[in-house]
Amino acid sequence: MGKIAFVFPGQGAQHAGMGRELTEASAAAREIFRRAEAVRPGTEAQCFTGSEEELKDTAVTQPCLFTVELAAAAALTEAGIRPQMAAGFSLGELAALTCAGSMSFEQGLELVCRRGALVQQAALARPAFMSAVVKLSDEAVREVCAGFREVYPVNYNCPGQITVAGAMEEKPAFTAAVKAAGGRALPLKVQSGFHSPFMNEASGRFGETLKGYAFTAPEIGVYANLTGEVYPGDIAGTLTRQICSPVLWERSVRSMIADGADIFIELGPGTTLSGMIRRIDPAVRTFSASDAQTLEETIREVGACR
Repeated sequence: MGKIAFVFPGQGAQHAGMGRELTEASAAAREIFRRAEAVRPGTEAQCFTGSEEELKDTAVTQPCLFTVELAAAAALTEAGIRPQMAAGFSLGELAALTCAGSMSFEQGLELVCRRGALVQQAALARPAFMSAVVKLSDEAVREVCAGFREVYPVNYNCPGQITVAGAMEEKPAFTAAVKAAGGRALPLKVQSGFHSPFMNEASGRFGETLKGYAFTAPEIGVYANLTGEVYPGDIAGTLTRQICSPVLWERSVRSMIADGADIFIELGPGTTLSGMIRRIDPAVRTFSASDAQTLEETIREVGACR
């Protein structure tokens, strides 16, 4: 058997009630939520009984997702399923680093709270649109974006799918340009220019925050959004630049596969990353751990492969 990779989703995967079944099925997951309450009281209630509208608030979404993702990882580890490598999409990168031992859960949650607040402030200061562009090559999307003053490729998700961020006033013309090039621009339900120059100020301020933290080398390989390769020694610098730089997800997944990963387990709500991974390489196996049923299935299936 090859290697197991844990992957952690980013903002957009959240939903009301997330994490509750994990705590009912796993003592280790319950302990993660207990620790979250000590750092950020109210996290459990927001995850378990909060409304969909409340969970759309970036300052709420990010710490709640982080907690659910680490609870899922703890539940799998408790059952003897351990990763040999990890990666996270956007916000999920902090979960991956925490899972890999670069920081404590408490440190990670503090940083996620700060990151969420800064990103939200940047979004309010300068609203932007985001759209998923499909049916065009990476190069074709870059060429279309180059024709606009403030439209940027920001998430290289998988073959034939790139997310862009741009100034609100350029959205109609950009959508038309994509259609003229033979693609489709599917609007996302956000008004934030994540992973683009719209986040430059948030990036700089987060970098100042990171100066007060000490990190240790990951115990397993963690693949950076910034490069698509294993994290370098400069964790703080990489996390700082990640906020305003594109997410090289396809490159990260291909790097993990080249390094031996053939089982990918998505931790936390949703299966968006699993879908992207299968489009990148249909030969690998994907699993998830978002509730009691998927947790049990993953433990059974992955355990049988070992």
